[in-house]
Amino acid sequence: MAPLIALIVGTVVARLLGLAGLDPLDGWQPALRAGLALMFVVTGVVHFLPGWREDLAAMIPPALSRPGLPSPGFLVAVTGVLELGGAAGLLIPPVAPFAAAGLALLMIAMFPANVSAARRGVPLRGRPATPLPLRTVMQVVFVGAAVAAAV
Repeated sequence: MAPLIALIVGTVVARLLGLAGLDPLDGWQPALRAGLALMFVVTGVVHFLPGWREDLAAMIPPALSRPGLPSPGFLVAVTGVLELGGAAGLLIPPVAPFAAAGLALLMIAMFPANVSAARRGVPLRGRPATPLPLRTVMQVVFVGAAVAAAV
């Protein structure tokens, strides 16, 4: 739920700052990009925090945790770097559409891990996995926001 809150609050605050005269945030699309950037900073940072990192690695589908494939910890680190890099890209107007499109594709690619975690009941920080229907709706919102930020 924290990513959704970060997206909504970040977008609203950025839009209000734009209305108050901060020209780079004057408009819904720049505000949405700022909200997405905040969301991806929140989600990207936890990829490197003890406890969180192990929980995220447990979400990796078992089919991707076989010998010969990158370790779940490595995959968590790579996705964290991509999320943080994408967040930075969202704040640079010339590359923002490409960053948003890349993040949309990343979220689509990572969704099977969320499905797997929900089906296997993998907890995150001691809390039950988000139920799959709710997680799916949130993922549609996140991907839709990234697509809206890209176009």
